[in-house]
Amino acid sequence: MSQIVLNIGMLLGGLGLFMLAVGIISDGLRLAAGKTLRHILGRWTRSPLHGLASGIAITGIVQSSSAVTVATIGFVNSGLMTLYQSLGVVFGANVGTTMTGWLVAMIGFKFKIELFALPLIGIGMFVRLLAGQRRIAHLGWALVGFGLFFIGIDVLRQAFEGFASGIDFQQLSSDGPQALLLFLAVGFLITVLTQSSSAAIAIILTAAGGGIIDLNDAAAMVIGANLGTTSTAVIAVIGATPNAKRVAAAHVFFNVITAIVALIILPFIFWLISLAGDVFSLKNTPEVTLALFHTVFNILGVVIIWPMLVWLSAFLEKRFMTHQEIESKPKYIDKNVAVSPSLALNALTLEIDRIVGMSKSLIKAVLGQTKGTTLLLNEKYEALEKLANITGEFISKLEKGTLTSEVKTQLSTLILAQQYSLSGAESALEIAKDQTLLQATSDSHVSSTLEDYLAEMRGVVGQISEQSLPTQDTDFDDNIQHIKNRYDEVKAIMLDAAVESRAPIQTMMEVMDNIKKVQLMTEQYCKANYQLNKVKTYLMS
Repeated sequence: MSQIVLNIGMLLGGLGLFMLAVGIISDGLRLAAGKTLRHILGRWTRSPLHGLASGIAITGIVQSSSAVTVATIGFVNSGLMTLYQSLGVVFGANVGTTMTGWLVAMIGFKFKIELFALPLIGIGMFVRLLAGQRRIAHLGWALVGFGLFFIGIDVLRQAFEGFASGIDFQQLSSDGPQALLLFLAVGFLITVLTQSSSAAIAIILTAAGGGIIDLNDAAAMVIGANLGTTSTAVIAVIGATPNAKRVAAAHVFFNVITAIVALIILPFIFWLISLAGDVFSLKNTPEVTLALFHTVFNILGVVIIWPMLVWLSAFLEKRFMTHQEIESKPKYIDKNVAVSPSLALNALTLEIDRIVGMSKSLIKAVLGQTKGTTLLLNEKYEALEKLANITGEFISKLEKGTLTSEVKTQLSTLILAQQYSLSGAESALEIAKDQTLLQATSDSHVSSTLEDYLAEMRGVVGQISEQSLPTQDTDFDDNIQHIKNRYDEVKAIMLDAAVESRAPIQTMMEVMDNIKKVQLMTEQYCKANYQLNKVKTYLMS
């Protein structure tokens, strides 16, 4: 009994050392590389194939697929990498992480650990202490991690040898698909509990090397560990951005498909491994076989999924969409309507109508003085801006074709409508951020004047948007003149309050600045609506 307790203690200690070592290696090499990792990911992911190579190389070096995946998510979010490009990096990270198995198989069982593990720790700490804040200090820390890595493996090996001599684990094994699924679940559970596929692989390889489990069962556990690593990504993206969720979903998709295929063709993979072992003169040991198995079925997964990259990217782009992303997607314009100028003009008018409507929503929210909505207004403005950029590119493509003078005139009018909408929305955002439009003042006349003015401008915006077609020039001129007159009246009241010391001069100056923005914002919307209605009237004629 005491021997079993000792073996369990060694197993936990070895696992703890191993996980600590992997963390130190990852941190040390990542910090030693500095901006190099960002440079490689930013520059070497022009295509999914480049991304695949980068993902394999970087993950193999830093020993952390999570770090590479997180960096990839950051690049996708910042727009430096498309989701399509990121898929190669994510798949490459799965292949690169198999390097851990090779370290365990080729080094961990072949040498006397104390001959090089302890010197690595000593040299690493010596470098870290002497290097101060220089980059080489982090490299020294990585050497410490490698030393602990091999010590952890050695402790795990001794623990499993103790188990093998005291307990007949072969009785737990059985033939058939049920047994494979059972061991797959065990491998999955180990990875979920340790939150490290590297730790799970080390446990499986040392257990197989110690004779505790046979090769087929160990292979199923490796598949389970590979599948279990998706739990880290799934947990990490809870409440995260849509792009983060898409990258994590790609990671899950890859690992699930790879696991299913590997289980179905397990005998074929072992035949392939046997062939590769003969070609590369690899020793026929359980550890080497499993390390090769881990690498082969991940590469096989890449081969299977690679033809689906375009479809997978398009599929994920339509998932986890926020309201902002939905709003910023065009509903009417696409390459199909671009072939016909008349169809394109109709579709573009509908799209610009959406932009004017989004601008109206922003303006009315600000004029209503809704509290705590600045973040929401920011998101609405960003959606409006993205949609405006798309419509702008669409117009540019149309202008390169053969157009009649009438269509060109209408396109110019639509451009004006869009620019006025953007300008009005931008003013609305500035007012919302300022928060000085309705500052507290002891003068009730000033406060009521401001409230009445904002309510009136809100009504003007609503009235303008509800005007029936066709819009008369006189109506437009009357609206503009009314907006200017009301601004002059309110401005005079604010000036009187400041001069008569009924309100602080600085406060009134800030309020008057925002009142000017309200006037311009309302005028911009009026102009946008007027220009849009001119095109609508043309299309109705």
